[in-house]
Amino acid sequence: MVNEKFEIIDGQHRYLICKDLELPIDYIISNNYGLREVQILNANMKNWTVIDYVNGYCDLGYKDYQVYRDFIQKYGFTNQVALLLLSGEFVSGSANDTITTRFKEGEFKVKNLLQSIELAEKIKSIEPYYKGYLRRSFIYALVGMLKKDMFNFQEFLSKLKNQPTALKDCTNVTQYKELIEEIYNYRRREKINLRY
Repeated sequence: MVNEKFEIIDGQHRYLICKDLELPIDYIISNNYGLREVQILNANMKNWTVIDYVNGYCDLGYKDYQVYRDFIQKYGFTNQVALLLLSGEFVSGSANDTITTRFKEGEFKVKNLLQSIELAEKIKSIEPYYKGYLRRSFIYALVGMLKKDMFNFQEFLSKLKNQPTALKDCTNVTQYKELIEEIYNYRRREKINLRY
């Protein structure tokens, strides 16, 4: 199924197989048809996952969704973490309904890719010291700290190098913030309150 611009709306996999096998391709033109209509059409067959939306919009050539997919593949973040990092809407560590709705409707935009990559690289640099570095609550806590002017990430990383087992699994963002603050203030004369 294609729209009036000959963009594939449904049948991307069949198209690729026919193309590889050099077989003719039958198609139906549906004017004013988009991915949203296909989602509604397919609603009774299965619920769309985030990956279904991403792949659908990538197949339609939406560049922001292609960046999103590449970002997840490179860094291993969950869909929700990647969405928040790339959208720049990291509000209290959770995606609100508006962001999710815009994402599903094809309106997702990458706000600042360089800033998102910088955050991702900082998160990834924790891996040698903490195997749980991809845990959502840890990432939310760390990103919250990185937004504070008084938090020096290189100093924190240096403290981790000196205490490689200091980071432990926590059950929520608040506990991670307390632990990060404790590690950051280790052997500091002037303790800094990073949680508030």
